[in-house]
Amino acid sequence: MLTETTTQQVKAVGIRPNSSILSVLSHLNYKAWYAVAEFVDNSIQSYLSHKDALQALHGAGFKLKIRVWLDQANNLIEISDNAAGIRGVDFPRAFRPAEIPTDRTGLSEFGMGMKTAACWFTHTWNVRTKALGETVERIIRFDLDKIVNERLEQLEVVETPAGVGDHYTVLRLENLGKKFPVKRTQKKLRDHLASIYRMYLRSGEIELYFDEDREPLQFDEPEVLVAPPYSTPTALPVQWKKPLDFQLPNGRRVWGFAAIRKEASTAHAGFALFRRNRLILGSDDESYRPQDIFGNSNSFRYQRLFGELNVEGFEVSHTKDGFRWDDLEEEFLQVLRDNLRDGVDLLKQADNYRARPTKGALQSVLKKASSSLAADMTATASDVLSISGLSQEAYLASARSEPEPTLVATESKFSINIDGQLWNVLVRTSIDPAITEWVRVAKVENSQLDGMAVRDLTVDVSMAHPFVQQYIGPKNENAELFLRLAVGYALAAEKSNRAGHPVTIAMHWFNRLLRESLAKGGNSDGDS
Repeated sequence: MLTETTTQQVKAVGIRPNSSILSVLSHLNYKAWYAVAEFVDNSIQSYLSHKDALQALHGAGFKLKIRVWLDQANNLIEISDNAAGIRGVDFPRAFRPAEIPTDRTGLSEFGMGMKTAACWFTHTWNVRTKALGETVERIIRFDLDKIVNERLEQLEVVETPAGVGDHYTVLRLENLGKKFPVKRTQKKLRDHLASIYRMYLRSGEIELYFDEDREPLQFDEPEVLVAPPYSTPTALPVQWKKPLDFQLPNGRRVWGFAAIRKEASTAHAGFALFRRNRLILGSDDESYRPQDIFGNSNSFRYQRLFGELNVEGFEVSHTKDGFRWDDLEEEFLQVLRDNLRDGVDLLKQADNYRARPTKGALQSVLKKASSSLAADMTATASDVLSISGLSQEAYLASARSEPEPTLVATESKFSINIDGQLWNVLVRTSIDPAITEWVRVAKVENSQLDGMAVRDLTVDVSMAHPFVQQYIGPKNENAELFLRLAVGYALAAEKSNRAGHPVTIAMHWFNRLLRESLAKGGNSDGDS
């Protein structure tokens, strides 16, 4: 049975000193999910601080339930919980700016989280709360414009009778205007909250609901790679996950795990860094991927390595979206890198493992690609391939008249021994739009060197070709693929010519198809 505690009457709350500072909080560099997380932190801390009393009242199976509700029609966000509420004795501290809590070991440690986040969203907000064991509900309303303009030093608290066993807090952010999350931000808000509170959600004792969802949020757990080591592909498969636990100076400790994703992900690989079971750095698609460990964004390691690390002994920013490393981040990364390589080397496996594409992974992509290909070929290939009267001699004459590229991007040389003949290959890439063909063997010269036959070849590859521009990617990430294919095709064609199987005309038609049929891409579904 719940014992009634002494209910302290609260008529008003002082908001000095310097309450006007609240008016500038809307200009902080917050993100919506970190702002909402401040309210969720308060709910969780209230539950943790009064867990025994809540379980004594409701039984060991009691669950904390928090809901983040978006009301677009009324331009507001509401965050409600069934935690222990805000006691009367705590009201002055809870609502006075920069009033640091007496206990800073939990999720509420700066005395600014709720006020900062609420004022970032809007100038008008209110809190309605009922503390466990007390007999009144309290409401306090903030109107920042009124507070500043009238230089208010305290705010009225309205008390109404309530049941001793009731307990809840409802925070309402009103008149959000442009701060109301658009659809895209709503999805990110949902995903980031699930990421930030994943450890609490996994425990099962806390349920976090978003908007009208009937089921609580769940963190989408990445599947860990199970495969043989890249160096011994016929060996037995192993799970590529390892525990980590190491010390840094001044009693600082880092522990958790690192692993390799089964499915590579440019957006969601990387580390998530926690303190006190709450994510601080590396939420959802903003994971922590320092270049010292992950390399460039196009590397396999960048897309596969992930993990969760608990970091204790470091302070966090007042918005709880980063650590204050005290010049120790470089040492932290060095020790982390050493641990990732020690024993089971996750970095080498992530760098060198290549997954065979599965039917499921390729099916949707290839289905769309096949449809697009069929549409483009049907529309143009008949005309392209039906042009008659082009003899090999005519083609050779037209090829010789193709201008030398003037906008050469790169030149590289290599030599290979082919059937006792030395081939010196010069590969030129150009960004010259005047060049018609994607790939051609531009020049061939034969000579002798110390009795060995020498063949000097120049291979031109046009990176300004419409086929390349269509598929090279927004960050030119497929440039190397095009270069390798072009050089491979050119050398194979030259080898065939030398063996008496001319492919000169075939190369002509190949280049024409690329330019006039295959460079269109993606038009079958109406996209431009």
